Amino acid sequence: MKKIVLTGGGTAGHVTPNIALIPRLTALGYEISYIGSFDGIEKKLIEDYKIPYYGISTGKFRRYFDLKNLTDPFRVMKGVSDAKKILQDIDPDIVFSKGGFVSVPVVRAAHSLHIPIISHESDITPGLANKLCVPMADLICCNFPETLNDLPKKKAVLTGTPIREELKHGDRNAALAFTGLSGKRPVIMVIGGSLGATPINNSVRAALPELLKDFDVIHLCGKGKLDESLNGTEGYRQYEYIKKELPDLFALADLVISRAGANAICEISTLHKPNLLIPLSAKASRGDQILNAQSFKRQGFSRVIQEEELSTPSLTNAVKELYDHRQSYIDAMEKSEHTDSISTVIKLIEEHRLQR
Repeated sequence: MKKIVLTGGGTAGHVTPNIALIPRLTALGYEISYIGSFDGIEKKLIEDYKIPYYGISTGKFRRYFDLKNLTDPFRVMKGVSDAKKILQDIDPDIVFSKGGFVSVPVVRAAHSLHIPIISHESDITPGLANKLCVPMADLICCNFPETLNDLPKKKAVLTGTPIREELKHGDRNAALAFTGLSGKRPVIMVIGGSLGATPINNSVRAALPELLKDFDVIHLCGKGKLDESLNGTEGYRQYEYIKKELPDLFALADLVISRAGANAICEISTLHKPNLLIPLSAKASRGDQILNAQSFKRQGFSRVIQEEELSTPSLTNAVKELYDHRQSYIDAMEKSEHTDSISTVIKLIEEHRLQR
């Protein structure tokens, strides 16, 4: 029996590429296990796949002052111990890490046990967790050609990001039945990420009187971020989070408004959906989403508004421009050479598991 441990978490973007690999790994006869935090979003996302899930102690890596910065290093050390015991019991051939603070203890533990490690970075510039894992990883897969400049040449491989196959097979009619929309008007789908995005939520809701003149709006606004006062608004549907019906909603959407997390925008471009990206502000991040968005804008895939420039006029004007010129965005995405990321990553896993 071939055995693999997947790890990654903290946000959905650190989990969904792992999920994309599961069907192919299963077909190849792998026994798959997942290591994440005790109660993170990764646990919720993985539970439907009926694979063993193991929780470990984790600590977050922050670039700002927080009293937890004094205690979290000890949580990470405890996580390494937890992960080492789990890995000794599973005895996997290889570990595949999608990043996020959850992955650091697992990668450290695997390295100490001489288990081959493949890490994956979706953003243009590596995140802090992946930077900490680079010295221990055998290979680092990446999504953007620009990222190769920031990684050790002998370890870096351009693979693209594995995209869930089911997203390509959504049913528009099923989405109409689920949402209760008429299907007579173009549909905007708003995605603020798995945790939601308050600036985007506020801007979209402020612009609804204008947007709803021409469009229906499906708004995935994040846990605890529903606006009950808008329930029953004609042409507007809001949900905290969607999992099962997401492929159908993508099939229904004519335009997408989204944050610029790498996994999200790769899914959007693979589905050839004209999109407006609103990257997370550099004031609240390391600026990776801004770089992701700039890359997609250069390639003609996306229109971009910086968070600081968000207003009702800027949002409604961008949506109108995007819709009026939607075919040019679709053409650019269709002409792009999308690599078969799943096959590429699986090939690397098959080759490197034999090195143990």
